[in-house]
Amino acid sequence: MKTITQKLDLNNFIKQFKNFYARDKDIEMMGDINQHYRYIIALSKVEFPHIKDMPNLDEQIQRIKKQGILRIEEIYAFVQMVEYFNALKATTLPEPLNKWIRDIQTPQEIIDIALYFTNEGNINPEKEPELYEIEKALKHNKSELKDRLYRLAHSSSLKDYLVDTQIHFLNGEETLMVRGGFNKAIKASVIGRSSGGFFYILPQSISHLKEKEALLISRREDVLYRYAESFSATMHKHFLFIRFINREYDKFDHYQARVRFAKAFDYNFILPSKQKVVNLSEFCHPAIENPTPINIKVEKSVMLVTGVNAGGKTMLLKSILSAVYMSKNLLPFRCKEEYTQIGHFKTIEAVIDDPQSVKNDISTFAGRMVEFSKLFEKENAIVGVDEIELGTDSDEAASLFRVMLEELKNRGITFVVTTHHKRLASLMSSDSDVELIAALYNEERRQPTYTFLQGSIGKSYAFETAQRYGVPQRIVDRAKEVYGEDKENLNELIEKSTTLEREMRLKLEKVEEELKAVERKREELESIEERLNEQQRKAIATLENHYNRATKRALEAIKAKESTEGRRLLNEAHKHKKLSNKAKKVEQPNKRELQIGDFVKYRSKRAEILNLRNKEATIEIDGLKMRVPINQLRYIESISKKVTKKRDTTVNVEKSGRGAISIKLLGCYADEAIEKLDIFLSDALVAGFSTVEIIHGTGSGVLKKVIIDYLKSYPKLQSFHGQKGNLGITIVKL
Repeated sequence: MKTITQKLDLNNFIKQFKNFYARDKDIEMMGDINQHYRYIIALSKVEFPHIKDMPNLDEQIQRIKKQGILRIEEIYAFVQMVEYFNALKATTLPEPLNKWIRDIQTPQEIIDIALYFTNEGNINPEKEPELYEIEKALKHNKSELKDRLYRLAHSSSLKDYLVDTQIHFLNGEETLMVRGGFNKAIKASVIGRSSGGFFYILPQSISHLKEKEALLISRREDVLYRYAESFSATMHKHFLFIRFINREYDKFDHYQARVRFAKAFDYNFILPSKQKVVNLSEFCHPAIENPTPINIKVEKSVMLVTGVNAGGKTMLLKSILSAVYMSKNLLPFRCKEEYTQIGHFKTIEAVIDDPQSVKNDISTFAGRMVEFSKLFEKENAIVGVDEIELGTDSDEAASLFRVMLEELKNRGITFVVTTHHKRLASLMSSDSDVELIAALYNEERRQPTYTFLQGSIGKSYAFETAQRYGVPQRIVDRAKEVYGEDKENLNELIEKSTTLEREMRLKLEKVEEELKAVERKREELESIEERLNEQQRKAIATLENHYNRATKRALEAIKAKESTEGRRLLNEAHKHKKLSNKAKKVEQPNKRELQIGDFVKYRSKRAEILNLRNKEATIEIDGLKMRVPINQLRYIESISKKVTKKRDTTVNVEKSGRGAISIKLLGCYADEAIEKLDIFLSDALVAGFSTVEIIHGTGSGVLKKVIIDYLKSYPKLQSFHGQKGNLGITIVKL
């Protein structure tokens, strides 16, 4: 079975990318893709040391875990990884790359192992005296061996048997090439024969030098084995670090390969978004030479591609799925980065090939059904289906696939489907979650344009395509006659009706959006109106407060027999009263005629209308009754009406002389209570009382709060406090 990369024609692209790896591996990266993306982007901004090719060391790590002994060259591979990360630490890196690299702490014992190696991967002889002596002896022995052979090659006794005077290496041995009969001139061992029938010989006069060389090499191997044994034991001790550094090297290898690959071909990285969309801008499939860039938007659950044969429908399907696959694996590709957006899909499926197989005894349509049945087990996938009606009656297939597509898209599956069957396109076009795409054809040039138009059904141009690929004109003309003009007209009507239906739906959606915008504007204007009404109410309240204070000052002046000053103050109070009354006359029209039982908004509170009289309404807020101007109320939709029993109102004022020393406000509305309290306090001041009491009761506490708030702003008060043992009475000192 073909892999997804084979189906999407991405094999060469993947192979080309893998050439940038330091060691072969799969392209998938485990872990947080957003973190990987941040590392890749950070790495792409700097120049970093060239990474060294490295073999896969998984088997060596298992041997370390089991306390096995590695070869020197295998140990050096781990040393190279440590040294590479040390080189990265010496480089100026941006965040978060810098923190990741610097957080890699190498154990000192591993660092000490690295100091024993030369740049070529050998143990440094200067670190080991015995190894130094062996290397020195080997060098001297090799020089003497070479000198002996040189003298023999130029000796007169061997001259007639020598083929040439060169020293030949055969199986790692230094030899001379001679003709037959050489044993008359020299004693030697035959090492091999050339293709010309000559002999490679090792003279006995230098055999002792070869034995000495073999002995020295054996001693060197013993020394290297001791080092390998010691280093392997140390690496077993730090097994977790060894395994960690190997994984981190693979991780960095993923990053550097992607960065170098992107720079080499001027590709861009696209991080998958959370939205299930595929918006491609100037995308070029890597398998196509000199491609026509693709600009397409997949924002709905089903994209249905119709149109001309050989017009790029299948390649459009493969391009969309390829972009998702490359983005999912953070592989760079050619596109316009700022306008390209690719969503995250859990899986990618391509139903492209003809599944018919004699071996498996399965038909084309049956194979398609097998592939579709597997989709019912998947969620959050993107699926490409090429020639969906392949292998069966197209009318029956249209109905079947319409139902299956509707069911599967409800499971969160996004489809890109190509078809030549206009009936299926017509059936699917009524669904607002289906996008129609037409592959375009240049009728003047009689060739496809490899471009696409969204929101339309395309013609197949089967006759034109057949003619373009060499079918004789007379055959095409005869086929057109058999096909019939009525069938052609029917197809055109299907295309036009489908297009008109989609245009109408788009216009309706536009009208709905405009209506929503008008509704938002209306709500905004109502909010402004409400804010202005609140400002007016506050202005009226301010004027009334001025009037009350001016009245009190006038009464105080009259009490002090300052009649001239009293009249002036009364005139000033009446002036504020006129301004207040004038402000109250400015009314805002209600959008609805208010009725008893309506729920309204007063200031920032929700209230219910209990009574209406003239231009005033009696309302109830949190159990408190108030009389307010109707123009300060705004109707709101009723959710549930509260049934509240009316309370009897009793106001008893005890008088002593001209004023009273106590007032009962039990059961009063808020505005009524404040009005009574204001008169009571004014009379008490005029009467000269120093202490009075206000009886308001406890109840829900609303009336007490209104009275306390009023007392805090009232002038000529020394203090007020609650009566001990009775929270329903407040004592006021004037």
